[in-house]
Amino acid sequence: MSAPAPLVEVDGLTKHFGGAGWLRRARRVRAVEDVAFGIPRGAVLGLVGESGSGKTTIGRMLVRLIEPTAGRIRFDGTDIAPLSGAALRALRPKLQYIFQDPFASLSGRMTVAEILTEGLDIQRIGDRRERLDRAEAALRAVEMPPEAMARYAHEFSGGQRQRIGIARALALEPEFIVADEPVSALDVSIQAQIVNLLRDLQAGGRLTMLLISHDLGVVEFLADHVVVLYLGRVMESGPSDAIYGGSRHPYTRALLAAAPSPGRRRRVRHAPLGGDIPSPLAPPSGCVFRTRCRNARAACAEAVPPLREVAPGHLTNCLYE
Repeated sequence: MSAPAPLVEVDGLTKHFGGAGWLRRARRVRAVEDVAFGIPRGAVLGLVGESGSGKTTIGRMLVRLIEPTAGRIRFDGTDIAPLSGAALRALRPKLQYIFQDPFASLSGRMTVAEILTEGLDIQRIGDRRERLDRAEAALRAVEMPPEAMARYAHEFSGGQRQRIGIARALALEPEFIVADEPVSALDVSIQAQIVNLLRDLQAGGRLTMLLISHDLGVVEFLADHVVVLYLGRVMESGPSDAIYGGSRHPYTRALLAAAPSPGRRRRVRHAPLGGDIPSPLAPPSGCVFRTRCRNARAACAEAVPPLREVAPGHLTNCLYE
């Protein structure tokens, strides 16, 4: 029996941002290049990599907050990349986004009730009472009391604000959520609460999620599959067990070596990553990681290495692993 089709699938996903320097020809920032992956229904896919690797750009393309330069974005079998107007608006409730900063992403001039019902109002879902009922249900799902509805966002702590942000996404009863660094702006003591909340919400396969994070511990705890990005390209992807227990790319190993390792799986000992990520205005030829790779050889500069399967579902683009 063949595996079910992914709920979300991208193929050849590419994003270039145009820019012009003073008295220079326009240059293009190659933020994302030829990315492909799928997310099974009910699964969590973790997207990891350093700042500037293209994680947030991919997340925003998946929910159509920004337009892809090229490639396909399939949601439940339909390519949503070309959608616009009424067709895109009808899709919006199914695709929601949890933003990184719970202080900047919630309006200080709106009550929690107004924040949670705004999307329902825009989509004209139900009457006023039904919208408030759904808002209260979303608050209960994130373990906040209905009394919070009458208060303003600035009256809450950072952790409570993030819960409200999650509730705002849940109120529309989405099928897919992008969680963009959902705990990075929070105190360490609060991060565990939000991570556990996300895990509880996803339990039972009711929600499909793309988890964007630079925190490998959070991804290890929540994700079923992991995609490792570097300078807009996929370096390695596979089941979480395979990535954390038997990574095959030097970049993945360097990330793991630099991360704390209180998790279940034993880390492979490798030297941490040195140097800085190159500019996406002028990425290296061939393998974009070669300028920081201890194992780089002449062939690494000649052509972009393709992803190849090294174990069932486990892909890497390193020529020598």
